[in-house]
Amino acid sequence: MTNAEHIEAVAEKVQTRLGGEVRRVPALAGELAYEVEPQALLTVCAALRDAPELRFEMLMDLAGVDYLEFRMDEWETHAATRTGFSRARLAGEELVPPAPVGGARFAVAYQLLSITHNERLRLRARCHDDAEPVVDSVTEVWASANWFEREAFDLYGILFRGHPDLRRILTDYGFVGHPFRKDFPLIGNVEVRYDPEKRRVVYQPVSIEPRVLVPKVIREDNRYNPALRDEAAQRS
Repeated sequence: MTNAEHIEAVAEKVQTRLGGEVRRVPALAGELAYEVEPQALLTVCAALRDAPELRFEMLMDLAGVDYLEFRMDEWETHAATRTGFSRARLAGEELVPPAPVGGARFAVAYQLLSITHNERLRLRARCHDDAEPVVDSVTEVWASANWFEREAFDLYGILFRGHPDLRRILTDYGFVGHPFRKDFPLIGNVEVRYDPEKRRVVYQPVSIEPRVLVPKVIREDNRYNPALRDEAAQRS
């Protein structure tokens, strides 16, 4: 059985067990991804964990996602690299609608592993309220979700209903905002320094100037023109 056939076999099991409760979404070759509505999240997660033919016993990772102006706020350029921060749409290229479907800004992605069957699956749940994004906590399904959900709360401001101890885990107690949100200022909101008179760390307004990321654009350069390079080689 090829890898593609194996993926389709797992997809058939998921479809048979969960039916209309999940929707398959595009994924890279060799990967399987589904989207679930928030109200069905706990039911679907429990089924993925407990169904004998699925047995996704382990939550490997959980991450927040911010789709603010997803591929809608790119710079137009003649040519540009398409990886990392330098990704840009070409002039005239059709804009891709924000994902996930429905226009929700925030989502939570769950990376699942079946130790029993040696299979992986990605599950994504949307947060319908952009102003106060919230989904149910899955800590009762997978205990490993505890710190992962705290991290998503800290960095994205996503709330997890029913979490036993939802508080920041990476930033400081007095940190303002959620640093992984796309509209979070690059220079932050406050800065800290050690005050020798008070003999402690103090917060103060940001003193550095705002920065703007410059896209990595590939410009035409005659130095790399094959014809000119070959001509120079012939002269030498």
